Amino acid sequence: MKKLYLSKTDKKIFGVCGGISEVYDIDPTLVRLTLVFLTIVTAFVPLTVTYIIAGIIMPRKQ
Repeated sequence: MKKLYLSKTDKKIFGVCGGISEVYDIDPTLVRLTLVFLTIVTAFVPLTVTYIIAGIIMPRKQ
């Protein structure tokens, strides 16, 4: 089972979307576009807070 880590190489802000794309072998742009779409649909606050919390608590890959 793969663990979820912040991406070192493919990051824009924290590396959360890059880490998700590495674990599930998906294009990082698709993950980012999905995040943006869901953020707009949910009125910004829930996914923005979730993204920030994930960026803080997800471990960095060493």
